[in-house]
Amino acid sequence: MLKTVSGRQNDRGQSMASPAVPVCHFATKKAKAKGKGQIQTRVNLNAALVEDIISLEEVDEEMKSVMEVLKDNFNKTINIRTSPGSLDHITVVTADGKLALNQIGQISMKSPQLILVNMASFPECTAAAVEAIRESGMNLNPEVEGALIRVPIPRVTREHREMLVKLAKQNTNKAKDSLRKVRTNAMNKLKKSKDKVSEDTIRLIEKQISQMADDTVAELDRHLAVKTKELLG
Repeated sequence: MLKTVSGRQNDRGQSMASPAVPVCHFATKKAKAKGKGQIQTRVNLNAALVEDIISLEEVDEEMKSVMEVLKDNFNKTINIRTSPGSLDHITVVTADGKLALNQIGQISMKSPQLILVNMASFPECTAAAVEAIRESGMNLNPEVEGALIRVPIPRVTREHREMLVKLAKQNTNKAKDSLRKVRTNAMNKLKKSKDKVSEDTIRLIEKQISQMADDTVAELDRHLAVKTKELLG
């Protein structure tokens, strides 16, 4: 939470006018020790000082990015009904680097039970595309006919639903790994400033970063719970 203060006191307790500066509010140990429902004591940190050490807004954006990647993955690849759009962003390793399947193949729906991927424009990438589809984690078993890849759509069985839930959990765990990296990088950056500011200030910022990470983990788990319910029906 950011607020501003418009004045400060000198060493003798006299009031001095000063420009408004942003202030970050953090709970103290005493505040956390109090019972629920009680007013918490808070300490003020000059936001400008915090920004000189680390940008919490950037850390927050990185954590949000982890969440958005998971949500995008859930929406595009982990669905009961496989659609042509589900295959669009499967990554294919080619001689020119990693490319999305829809950049090198024409994807279409032949029937409710079959998706076709026409690789006529890049026939040399057919084998790599088949491997990418098979390894996508979508329980797909592509078949090749020349430059045409046939992708039968799995039947919606209980086993298929449970497989998708397992995949959703795996992707959530990967997201948590990415989140831990963001947190660790932020903490390491913070440690480099220990000779510039007080230990209390460092500890308070560490607590803030940890709380941001904990909140994001809770959000990841919430999305997994919603997706699991959707998949199991």
